[in-house]
Amino acid sequence: MLKPLVWGGLGLPLMTTAALAQEGSIDQAISDAIAPIINPFVGFIFSPMPGSEALLGTGFPWIVLWLVVAASVFTLYFGFIQFRGVRHSIQLVRGDYLDPNDAGEVTPFQALATALSGTVGLGNIAGVGVAVYLGGPGATFWMILAGLLGMASKFTECILGVRYRNEYKDGTVSGGPMYYLSKGLAEDGKAALGKFLAVFFAICCIGGALGGGNMFQANQSYSQIASLIPFFEGKGWLFGLIMAAIVAVVIIGGIKSIAKVTEKIVPFMAVLYVGSALLIIILNIGALPEAISAIISGAFAPAAVAGGAVGALIQGFKRAAFSNEAGIGSASIAHSAVQTKHPVTEGYVALLEPFIDTVVICTMTSLVITITGAWVPDSGVTGIALTSKAFTSQFSFFGIVLALAAVLFAFSTMISWSYYGLKSWTYLFGEGAAKEMVFKIIFCIFVVIGSSMSLGPVIDFSDAMIFTMAIANVIGLYMLMPKVKALLSDYHAKLASGEIKKIK
Repeated sequence: MLKPLVWGGLGLPLMTTAALAQEGSIDQAISDAIAPIINPFVGFIFSPMPGSEALLGTGFPWIVLWLVVAASVFTLYFGFIQFRGVRHSIQLVRGDYLDPNDAGEVTPFQALATALSGTVGLGNIAGVGVAVYLGGPGATFWMILAGLLGMASKFTECILGVRYRNEYKDGTVSGGPMYYLSKGLAEDGKAALGKFLAVFFAICCIGGALGGGNMFQANQSYSQIASLIPFFEGKGWLFGLIMAAIVAVVIIGGIKSIAKVTEKIVPFMAVLYVGSALLIIILNIGALPEAISAIISGAFAPAAVAGGAVGALIQGFKRAAFSNEAGIGSASIAHSAVQTKHPVTEGYVALLEPFIDTVVICTMTSLVITITGAWVPDSGVTGIALTSKAFTSQFSFFGIVLALAAVLFAFSTMISWSYYGLKSWTYLFGEGAAKEMVFKIIFCIFVVIGSSMSLGPVIDFSDAMIFTMAIANVIGLYMLMPKVKALLSDYHAKLASGEIKKIK
């Protein structure tokens, strides 16, 4: 049956999704037990700015403004570094400057793949479907703009992640906002504020890892599998157990194990998904100009859906932020593990994340939805169902390709977010194998919970926790960005002097 859901507490039009849990089933029991616990966490983060409804015709959530302004500030402060630094970024990812003796656990490519596997997830498939359904094709324009601006946010936070990471005697490292908020602000005499922001971030990151990085991924991948394999209908708990077992095999080995898997799975799933999207676009090449026109005109048209151009902007920016996580701080945890002799190298590597995730993959999804005519306003077809409709409109077997991509995207996101949550857990409770194992077991349990629940509470909890991380992170980035500029100047001086040079 179809169950109406409110998306993200924005007060925007209702969406629908397959509610596979049957009355009286194990899945329904799990959903009923967990939903009342989740609901209190949801609400304020997406509350509209006062007066925005009357002024703009639709509620403008303050968290969207928070992230967009931050990305714009960093873009201007660092002189549009995301456009000037692309060539050097590619050189670093290729390993041109990599010294195997540098401190760290993973190569720049592995760090990028791990961080990408955390962002290239079902937000690229289901999330874009929601954005286009609610905001129209014009939402794509704002997604692209948000992706380009977000590159500067990733640059800033990932430099700080490496600069303030903890390096241990056994060669392992721990880094991310928890460490640069506490240590970086302490250098400026703001130790109490830094500690508070670090703890606040860590708590929210654990919630984000269990929600958006876990339950949402498990929920939507189960939806795809159940639609193809009737045996799994009403058995989300069984699918969750299978997925949890596979996730456990990878995450028990730590960041090196995660990196070895992601460096193989990320390129494969990107080629599989983007290649399929390109094929559909080529088959409908005659409709491409009209689709591009709809994206551009829809971004500014006052008569567009869901609040006009403002509605398209909100949906585009919101989905881009959920997808590439620029300003959230999560990716800096993965990038902190990189082998490098200077923090700025990883800032350049991180630039590529929002571009690949949002500008390339999200745009491909949106183009397929628009070019095939799958998007129909008020049709009730949204999220992953809309994307599936677009892909299968050409060839029925594309549904299998999309389902495989969905499961791969979900799996890669879960293993990366398990690491983000783990590092936040150890920041709060201390390092140690036993303490780490506790979190890993909890994480795997939430895979089963996410597969079993109806989608509404999962989406709300996911968005709320992940966006709340940005509150503490962006405050810290504003206060620490002069340190990033000093590091950037130092790095380029060492490049010019030859102190840092190509290894190959």
